[in-house]
Amino acid sequence: MIARVRVYAPATLSNLGPGFDVLGLAVEQPGDYVEAEWSETPGVEIVEVRGDTGRLTTDPTRNVVGITATAALRAFDARKTDSRPPGVRVWLDKRMPLASGLGSSAASSVGGALAVSELLGGVFDRDELIACALEGERAVSGGGHADNVAACVAGGIILIRSYTPMEMLSLPVPDALRVAVVHPHVSVMTAEARRLVTECRFEIAQAVANLGQLGALVTALHRGDLELLGRAISDDLVEPIRAPLVPGFADVKQTALEAGALGCSLSGSGPSVFAFASSDDQAASLAACMAARFREVAGLDSDTYAGTVNTRGARRVDEDE
Repeated sequence: MIARVRVYAPATLSNLGPGFDVLGLAVEQPGDYVEAEWSETPGVEIVEVRGDTGRLTTDPTRNVVGITATAALRAFDARKTDSRPPGVRVWLDKRMPLASGLGSSAASSVGGALAVSELLGGVFDRDELIACALEGERAVSGGGHADNVAACVAGGIILIRSYTPMEMLSLPVPDALRVAVVHPHVSVMTAEARRLVTECRFEIAQAVANLGQLGALVTALHRGDLELLGRAISDDLVEPIRAPLVPGFADVKQTALEAGALGCSLSGSGPSVFAFASSDDQAASLAACMAARFREVAGLDSDTYAGTVNTRGARRVDEDE
């Protein structure tokens, strides 16, 4: 066993247009860092949370990093194959905004589970890490949707084929694909955004439209067809319900498409908006013009991120990273 570890868990985009609760994508930045060390005090102690402006509790039964670290210890103990020290001390460094649509709770959840796994010598495989991390997601949103968590653990672009039993598929990532993300400084709470969706009743034509786009999206990734991928970023079900929660979204989306984005949509519940591009320069330009449009039409400042898809997922890092 290792005495102390540091891990990085990246932000994720979810839904990707038509794939509500089944599609996720990991980005390189931002993300959360979690440090952990063994303790002689039983259980999990959250020593400190940094970067959250005091919004998150250090109670390990109410903060997802503590919930998932506890789940990981419990999963290890259930094997009854080896002993371990009584407890774990955890530090959470939030490097991403809360309630952003970028999988903030998923990153912390994965970080807690992965840190414990690494302390134990990397004992958990991908599916076991996802199972532990989902304990945190259930605590936050009341549901076990795995799109953000699975993408954070595995990296790349993932499809949740089934929730019962859980089955995750990794989809190809075209070499030229780039992502532009803009996070306007407004919050959308996941629980509220999900409530709006669950209370809605959809027409069969809307479901058919999304099914066609989802099939086209998967086909486009396998072909490396970015033009088709962009046309498949269309959502007749969830985006129309959540768009009013994000001031200026319609104008920002139109601006991105007019500027040459392959496709554009909300990430998860929002307010973050993503656009696909085919080069680094185009992704950076799209991020800048979307941020400028948020400022112009809604008076909102934004954080921007542009770059490649993160194909590594969550990982152990050096202490000084």
